[in-house]
Amino acid sequence: MIVGILKESETEKRVAMLPGEAASLKKLGVDVIIEKYAGVNAFAFDEEYKSAGAAISPRKDILTQASVVLSVDHIPEEEITSCREGQVLCSVLNPSENAVWLEKARKQGLTILALDLIPRTTRAQSMDILSSMATVSGYKAVLHAASLSPRFFPMFMSAAGTIKPSRVLILGAGVAGLQAIAIARKLGAVVEVFDVRSAVKEEVKSLGGKFIEVEGAKEDSAAGGYAVEQTDEYKKKQQDLIQLRAKAADVVIATAQIPGRKAPVLLLKETVNAMKPGSIIVDLAASTGGNCELTENGKIVVVNGVTIIGKSDYPSDMSTDASRMFGSNIINLLKIMIDKEGNLVLNMQDEIINGTTAVHAGEYICQRVKQMLNIK
Repeated sequence: MIVGILKESETEKRVAMLPGEAASLKKLGVDVIIEKYAGVNAFAFDEEYKSAGAAISPRKDILTQASVVLSVDHIPEEEITSCREGQVLCSVLNPSENAVWLEKARKQGLTILALDLIPRTTRAQSMDILSSMATVSGYKAVLHAASLSPRFFPMFMSAAGTIKPSRVLILGAGVAGLQAIAIARKLGAVVEVFDVRSAVKEEVKSLGGKFIEVEGAKEDSAAGGYAVEQTDEYKKKQQDLIQLRAKAADVVIATAQIPGRKAPVLLLKETVNAMKPGSIIVDLAASTGGNCELTENGKIVVVNGVTIIGKSDYPSDMSTDASRMFGSNIINLLKIMIDKEGNLVLNMQDEIINGTTAVHAGEYICQRVKQMLNIK
């Protein structure tokens, strides 16, 4: 079996696998081919891939010869027809935003493994790309905010007097939020945290954050650890309390997202206008609409002296380690799909394989995809 690794678009600096992970893939008994210069933006070069046992091939050959094609982002729609029936494409997909692309892939007879659909279960933890990339985002978001803030993060006592520590408000205590708490605390900030899931309260406290609880949150044990849509009454109480805490904050890190849905708006225009000039908002949910009403995806805007950073692609900025984590996650996923002879075996009875497979053999497979796309 041949596994192919593609070069990403110019804006994406990660690669699906670094040479070390490509070598691990070879140990599974498969041949590895990689597009020329695929790893250069992650500081991994063709000679290193060759030393790891991979062959350098043109993109068109990878799309026609590889049984499994790996990439960070899904291939352009116009390349789908270059793929053959039964071929497996493995990448991050975001099915709700790419329904037309997915339907074209289904009609082409492709199997689509959507890495952002991997179930959040104990067994699948080592394959969870969303968690890996959220770790990077939470880390980089705090460092970015600290570099732009006109205020110190830690408390300083000097001959010039005492400087109070910055106050950081974190919205959402998922993987990105928890990493942001850890980094902000290490930098010496006072950290407050909002999340609708009471189950994360102890994790927040263990990292040194103060959990700000809004009574009446709706939780769903079937949501796989994700947040769920809240009632209007809860949202009103949440907005009031968030505005109160945001006014006291020097930095806000917004991470709250709901899979397959637009990100909840937690920071209204009125809240931003009430914040201190010089404050920083980093909105990691920018690509799904943003947690701040004034966020513009991929842009930095200044409103009433408050800097709003709409950025969801921090992992691309940390291309080497983000690629290493990404590739390791894929290796762990492929291990449950490749037999001892190096052949791909897609057992749709396996909960991880079933949950990750968007389409296969002309059919929609993953239940979450069916729900997102309203397919009966």
